[in-house]
Amino acid sequence: MNTPLSRRTALQAAGATVLASGLTSLTATAARADDTAAAAGPKLVTYPRPAAMPTNTSFRVRVRTAPDGEWQTLDIWRPQLGEINPTTGSSKIYNSSLAYFDFEGSVEVEVTYLKGGTTKVRVRPDSYGITPEVGGDTLVFTLDQPRNVVVQINDDIFDCLHLFARAVEKKKPAQDDPDVLYYGPGVHTTADGTLLVPSGKTVYLDGGAVLKATVIFRNVEHAGIAGRGVLAGTAGGGALVESSRNISIGAVTVLNPNGYAVQLGEATGVTIKGLGSFSSKGWGDGIDVFCSSNVVIDGVFMRNSDDCIAIYTHRWDYYGDTTDITVRNSTLWADVAHPVNVGTHGNTDNPEVLKNLRFKNIDILDHREPQMNYQGCIALNPGDSNLIKNVRIEDIRIEDFRWGQVIYMKVMYNTKYNTSVGRGIQNVYVKNLSYTGTNAKPSLFLGYDAKHAIKDVTFENLVINGLVVADSMKKPSWYYTTDTIQWFANEHVTNLKFITTAEAEAAAAS
Repeated sequence: MNTPLSRRTALQAAGATVLASGLTSLTATAARADDTAAAAGPKLVTYPRPAAMPTNTSFRVRVRTAPDGEWQTLDIWRPQLGEINPTTGSSKIYNSSLAYFDFEGSVEVEVTYLKGGTTKVRVRPDSYGITPEVGGDTLVFTLDQPRNVVVQINDDIFDCLHLFARAVEKKKPAQDDPDVLYYGPGVHTTADGTLLVPSGKTVYLDGGAVLKATVIFRNVEHAGIAGRGVLAGTAGGGALVESSRNISIGAVTVLNPNGYAVQLGEATGVTIKGLGSFSSKGWGDGIDVFCSSNVVIDGVFMRNSDDCIAIYTHRWDYYGDTTDITVRNSTLWADVAHPVNVGTHGNTDNPEVLKNLRFKNIDILDHREPQMNYQGCIALNPGDSNLIKNVRIEDIRIEDFRWGQVIYMKVMYNTKYNTSVGRGIQNVYVKNLSYTGTNAKPSLFLGYDAKHAIKDVTFENLVINGLVVADSMKKPSWYYTTDTIQWFANEHVTNLKFITTAEAEAAAAS
């Protein structure tokens, strides 16, 4: 897979594929964003939903620049969401709602629940502290910075409103830029359901554009996807990045792909910023990373019917370590499986390493997984002779979820997926992780044996339902610290520590 990149040959080969794919509407008119780009003061940019794309009728959404701009009604899109029946394994599909816009300054958002009977309103993540004004079936709140939020009525987690309020794009490319593959508002397809992107090219999906094709970056460099458009109903995943470097994927939305929203294999220097993703089908992962390095996932909203973020080494034709992966400033909602999963797949014949992994400033809104092997809002599960080491998890806020564990570390040998046991987990630091709720099952820390162990795991300022968990806390002398919150670590876990921030600062100063 590690084919040397040649800019000339990549351009020639991929360019021919683009021509063969029958690109449509490359010169279509721009979305309404252009009309507002030059305006002074507060800005508000809304985008059309093509009539051919399905909508949902549970909500009406209006937005205006605060405090007294002209109200604009947003078009509603229809993401679909999945729920697994734990008895039969069958999946039920729910229609939901999505609206999006861009703004600068402050905006006032008005949401009306058209089905009526509103008794309870919640705007999530809870950490944003948004308390709307509610009158009957209408609620109003103000945003003064970009936010991805979920408006939930009467505790309905499926028939809810997902609202992406993003920053106004600073610079839009010209439609005739030779380095841009431009898609304007409307629905677009390619001849074979794929779009192979050459080196140096950016696929620009303008607001209101829908592309029904998997965007592929293979053996290319300095290329990407940008804009505010949608990848919808793709035959494969949303985007595939293989053996490529310096690839950027921006704030587009992936709706109900047949596969992952984004898959990286043997890629380096990849930035995914502002992506939104929804899935309802089996193996509907969000972002999967295989054998890649120097990847930054920033400001994404993932609601998926499998793992939201999955980080592995070898699988299929991908080989090599996975290193220097950062996930930050994001919101994760797993209707099935894990919000974050690390380490399942690897190379038994030539063992690999997952290292230097960072997770920071993340809101986890839900986790529902009946199978204990696949639980954990954050799961470190090395199998296939993988070694996981040097992991930093910081500022993680976990809201009450439906079914699973807060955190799960297991050196595993799952014969459904693995051909050998993982080598171990080493040097994990978890700081400022909080969980508030009642549904979590006991978190488990399970080394496989003395040679395949979990070593050197520290929790600083772990807060469970308001309780700061520390080895120094008041408890019976014969209790393990984990007993105070009904967690469990087996005999193959060594140097597991729980400390307060004050204790960490004192140790650092000494």
